[in-house]
Amino acid sequence: MKTGKIGLFTIAIGLVVALILLVRLVFVPSSQQQVKTLAKAIKNTEIASVVPDFGAIKVVSDKKTAFFEFLRPSIKHQNAIIQDERNFLISIKNQVNNGKTLTEADEFRLQQISEKYQYTLRSLTITNIDILLVRVDVIPEEMVLIQAANETGWGTSRFAREGLNFFGQWCFRKGCGLVPQSRTQGLSHEVALFKTVEDSVASYMRNLNSNAAYSLLRSIRADLRAQNKTPRAQDLVYGLINYSERQEAYIDELLEMLRQNQRFLVDNNEKTTAV
Repeated sequence: MKTGKIGLFTIAIGLVVALILLVRLVFVPSSQQQVKTLAKAIKNTEIASVVPDFGAIKVVSDKKTAFFEFLRPSIKHQNAIIQDERNFLISIKNQVNNGKTLTEADEFRLQQISEKYQYTLRSLTITNIDILLVRVDVIPEEMVLIQAANETGWGTSRFAREGLNFFGQWCFRKGCGLVPQSRTQGLSHEVALFKTVEDSVASYMRNLNSNAAYSLLRSIRADLRAQNKTPRAQDLVYGLINYSERQEAYIDELLEMLRQNQRFLVDNNEKTTAV
């Protein structure tokens, strides 16, 4: 008799658990599904962790083409992530404009984006969202490619080959990266190490979009957006004045590289699609 009662009780518990699981599957928040769909949509299938031997490519035009094509997938992927974050912020701005209350999922994602771009969102106002939108914006692909070419000698530098660092980014904890052979005595910085090219590009873009040193770049970009113009590499390069100690000379060099390498900067896939 006792065994029978225990059996019925166990069956009842099992039915309750099954019902709970069914409810969770049926009523799972749509925002979670959207996140999964989005992640799939912007997934980068060409993440690289090994740098080709660009120095072995003797034909200069072939080397330039190979270098740009190697970096392009990671740049496109990171810009796709940033554009999605920007679209989300614009949708939040519209909700606030219309007096709608945000969901917990929206509030959580908004907080994540604010932290990523080092902005403290003290209150949910149109003004504060607009300030955040100045930071959350794409970086012109041509500018990223040219700066990477400049910083790494077309992918041949020690920092690119050994540390997957394509933008000369520093770190300041002993052992965090590679020690520059030409480091001035008394300085302690190292050149950061990255696990993948994707990580290097992501860190570089986040730096330009959040570091106070590049507020001019973000201001130029925001002004162009306000005029309904698409920010171009030759426009935003001037915002890199603090990227190098060479300042104006560095800007002039990047502009000259943009001019000289225009034919290599064309995305062949996009060109083919357009035709």
